Amino acid sequence: MAAATRTPARSALRTPRIDWLLMLAVLGLLTLGSLLVWSATSHRDDLTAGDPTAYVKKQLINVAIGVVLMMMVLATDHRWVRILAPLVYLGSIAGLALVLSPIGTTINGSRSWLQFGSMSIQPSEFAKLAVVIGMALVVAERSEGRWRPRVGTVEVIGMLLIAGIPATLIMLQPDLGTMLVLTATVFGVLAVSGAPRRWLGLMAAGGVTAAVAAVASGFLKQYQVDRFLAFTNPDLDPRGAGYNVEQARIAVGNGGLFGQGLFQGSQTRSGFVPEQHTDFIFTVAGEELGLVGAGALIVLLAVILWRALRIAARTDDVFGRVAAAGIACWFGFQAFQNIGMCLGIMPVTGVPLPFVSYGGSSMFASLLAIGLLQNIHLRTTTPVPTRYTAAPRMLAVR
Repeated sequence: MAAATRTPARSALRTPRIDWLLMLAVLGLLTLGSLLVWSATSHRDDLTAGDPTAYVKKQLINVAIGVVLMMMVLATDHRWVRILAPLVYLGSIAGLALVLSPIGTTINGSRSWLQFGSMSIQPSEFAKLAVVIGMALVVAERSEGRWRPRVGTVEVIGMLLIAGIPATLIMLQPDLGTMLVLTATVFGVLAVSGAPRRWLGLMAAGGVTAAVAAVASGFLKQYQVDRFLAFTNPDLDPRGAGYNVEQARIAVGNGGLFGQGLFQGSQTRSGFVPEQHTDFIFTVAGEELGLVGAGALIVLLAVILWRALRIAARTDDVFGRVAAAGIACWFGFQAFQNIGMCLGIMPVTGVPLPFVSYGGSSMFASLLAIGLLQNIHLRTTTPVPTRYTAAPRMLAVR
């Protein structure tokens, strides 16, 4: 009589792992950025008080703190990330409100900073991340539990309200650069979340109308208007509003193919490019590392965007998908804006290059976003085939 036996049931191992390619790209940018900050400030006695390593030491401290924050978010349970999302959003709103209070500090014509002794914080940098996770939470809460996620009028209005409050506070500073980045990020989040096209069209038209109204009403400060005029006509005021762009283009052009060598850039050593360790850090890469070095920097940024979009595409969690795509939109437009103004193809608005420019607030917010990306990636269950993955089968034994 034949007896039937069943072979051991095979299973699929689920092994969530850190996205090491993303981490290596971030590490490469942090290393390159620290070297560029060092080169841009080592000769500036007015900044360093005679210590050529003063700013690179501060930058390394910023990186260390940012990495700790990243690891905290990475290790946090995904459910707690969603629970804490409203608190993060409310905290960013509180910070933006404090900036407009008497304790806020004005730097470079914009009241965007909170000063605590020798440390300064820019809440608008954290507002970018807060808006992304706030909008993602709205979509997730409204969509989960449905057979197919749908973003309709109610969801779009909720997302715009989430973005509108910090956007208004940022415009009151006024911080035009952050406002442009935030607007592009919100538009990107709406697009990837599946918002109706009519809403995207209305938002685009509303953005253009608001920009024209801001200029016509005198809401923008004169130096901001002059920067846009210099962008449309670089020869209009080469000694004034167009000076930054003119010197930045000269510095990048000096680099040629392989650059003049780290710490050897003539424009950088002469201090001709203003704010070179922050907003115009890309000019140091262009001049001292040349097309090859600057191109490598852009490739590393592109890898981060690729991995973020890949994480968004692979996760089955609505919150994670929208948040990851929103972070990609944020990093992508901000990098384009920063590099573009160094090359003269975008107006000067004063936004840092993620992971590269000197500054604590931008570094902390960017690394927090990387921690969130890794958190989403770790919670994405991907079956890994093993020798136990075949379907069970019956064997006949005589």
